[in-house]
Amino acid sequence: MRRFDGKTLLVATHNAGKLEEFQQIMTPKGITVTSAAEHGLPEPAETETTFIGNARIKAHAAAKATGLPALADDSGLEVAALGGAPGVYTADWAETPQGRDFKMAMEKTHAKLIAAQAPQPWHARFCCTLVLAWPDGHDEVFEGHANGQLVWPLRGLDGHGYDPMFQPATKTRTFAEMTTDEKNALSHRGAAIKALLQGCFT
Repeated sequence: MRRFDGKTLLVATHNAGKLEEFQQIMTPKGITVTSAAEHGLPEPAETETTFIGNARIKAHAAAKATGLPALADDSGLEVAALGGAPGVYTADWAETPQGRDFKMAMEKTHAKLIAAQAPQPWHARFCCTLVLAWPDGHDEVFEGHANGQLVWPLRGLDGHGYDPMFQPATKTRTFAEMTTDEKNALSHRGAAIKALLQGCFT
């Protein structure tokens, strides 16, 4: 496995929250974190049907354009009773002309479960794939998962995305009812980041 030995890491995102999250992790390690938005990079079309495929598209496009190692993630929710949907199309289910509306996406998911007469518990898992790519074309892949079930009605005000609908396994609260630290200890992204740090940054 290739180690990261540079001083600057490009996070292939236009999401300010995601950029801040990685800055908090990498800055104490003496690594400067920049974003695709700061480099004026367009968002490449995510044409793959897997989380790994889409993360690779974003990471390699950013690394090739800037000459910097680039980190990209692709994540989503897989619902067992819906055949793994929405999966890589999780964000698409929330798209509206005014931007992403995850309350609408959760209502859509609930409606599909009811229409399918899916018995409870509604098993689901969050998936996160991180790809760290270098300008020479090499990459390393890290995955994290959080197993649990979907609940209705929605619970909790914190978090984002599907957090108010997702209750992790063995817990009685949704991600949206937990503190950031509690969620990070259980989340798919937390698991993927832990694997990334152990693999390439320690």
